[in-house]
Amino acid sequence: MQFKIFKSNVEFIESFNAAGNRGYKLSINEFADQTNEFKAYRNGYGRPQRLKSRKQTSFRYENVTSLPASIDWRKRGAVTPIKDQAQCDEFEFRIRNHGIASEATYPYKGDDGTCNKSNEASHAATISGYEIVPANNEQALQKAVASQPVSVSIDAGGYAFQFYSRGIFTGECGTKLDHGITAVGYGTSEDCIDYWLIKNSWGTGWGEKGYIMMQRNIKAKGLCGIAMDSSYPTV
Repeated sequence: MQFKIFKSNVEFIESFNAAGNRGYKLSINEFADQTNEFKAYRNGYGRPQRLKSRKQTSFRYENVTSLPASIDWRKRGAVTPIKDQAQCDEFEFRIRNHGIASEATYPYKGDDGTCNKSNEASHAATISGYEIVPANNEQALQKAVASQPVSVSIDAGGYAFQFYSRGIFTGECGTKLDHGITAVGYGTSEDCIDYWLIKNSWGTGWGEKGYIMMQRNIKAKGLCGIAMDSSYPTV
């Protein structure tokens, strides 16, 4: 069964790349022997009802008018190394859903396996305040990312995202938010395509050493719903 799944995925990847009409490529990775149902344990967000009940906070970057053309917070020492958090994604977002939008909310031991959830009470950092980026507004999200890394949510349930390898992702995806990632920058490619620089938590074997560039400024909700639910720590 695993071989049949692998064979089918390889055929999909090769067919996708052979089409040659997209600005990004796919490749075989550690998920190549899994169906798209791998999202059931890799994508731990799955709480769209939160969007209906949460209250809007203040937005300190509302009146920012001058933005850099590009920014990469990795170059400024503000981004932790890529992790492969597996089922820990759900645990991480349970913490984020309580208003803690930070990459360092609890000690994490970089090793494949299962999370030690008993460490939840032993935080590496304490975030006592946060603000929510105005929803469905990529310009507001850009203002926030120009000032600091931002926790965002996307619909990462498609095969193209599962096997993304390089380039600016423009793939078809919906807005059923199911995965948490971090926007650590943005820019514009040489062929004038605006993009977000995104940090994932599926290990360095996925994407561009754990990162993905996603097309920016395409619609109100953003590609894969990236502008629908974003927040950042304040204190």
